[in-house]
Amino acid sequence: MVARIDDLTRQKPPAPARAGQTGRFGAFARRSWPPVALLVACFVLWWAVTAAGLVKPYLVPSPADTLRVILDKPGYFGFHTWVTTYETVLGFGIAIVVGVLAAVLMVSSPAVEKTVYPLLLFAQVIPKIAIAPLFVVWLGFGLTPKIFVAVLMAFFPVVISMVTGLKSIDPEMLQLSATMGAGRGQTFRKIRFPASLPYLFSGLKIAATLAVTGAVVGEFVGANAGLGYVILQANGNLDTPVLFAGLFIMSLLGVVLFVLVEVLEQFLLPWHVSRRADTAAVATI
Repeated sequence: MVARIDDLTRQKPPAPARAGQTGRFGAFARRSWPPVALLVACFVLWWAVTAAGLVKPYLVPSPADTLRVILDKPGYFGFHTWVTTYETVLGFGIAIVVGVLAAVLMVSSPAVEKTVYPLLLFAQVIPKIAIAPLFVVWLGFGLTPKIFVAVLMAFFPVVISMVTGLKSIDPEMLQLSATMGAGRGQTFRKIRFPASLPYLFSGLKIAATLAVTGAVVGEFVGANAGLGYVILQANGNLDTPVLFAGLFIMSLLGVVLFVLVEVLEQFLLPWHVSRRADTAAVATI
């Protein structure tokens, strides 16, 4: 009977043809061009406003001045971007591991869920900028407090999305697996976890951007490197081109992480209904 559940879970949708894979990338490109077009329009508007002199240059620098600052100091911005990227990626990775494990534990034990869930909500409501100074006092001025803040910012979307995914399994599927003699571990590996991945990736997209924010918030409180440090220094010196350059790179970092999660989802979840719908839509064109 246990062998039958393995056979059932091995039955995957037929591998899409190369044209279908091309279609998925085409669908992704079609979904991407509207936000890209809007971003280009925003830059054009920014350039038009500054070129027309509607605002003072010391208040809002032009896109050319912002880009010139980045190109004039590639080593400076490269170093601080690397520091923030390291803090963000490490905090994001820790949040994924801890969040997934916490979600599995909460779903496995209702008592644990009832105990931990209110604490998670309480921790999420507290503004991280308010408690970040405590982490500096407790953990020092190194990378650890920045990574810790990034973990706190990214942890909540991961655990909530994973809990939702693990609970959103069709009860008939669970009954079918039990009827076929599958144990809890096999049911989790073959049914619960794969079905929860679309929910998890939805949370990861949110968590990726929040991890960047958490790292920069930690740098605001106490740091001598990172994009948060660059922004604080530029703000204190009233150097708006450097300030805008730091904000632009920080935003670009969040967008890159979001896109990487999106691309990873495209490769790992081609069987999901949303992906199949995109492919079917392409095939009909």
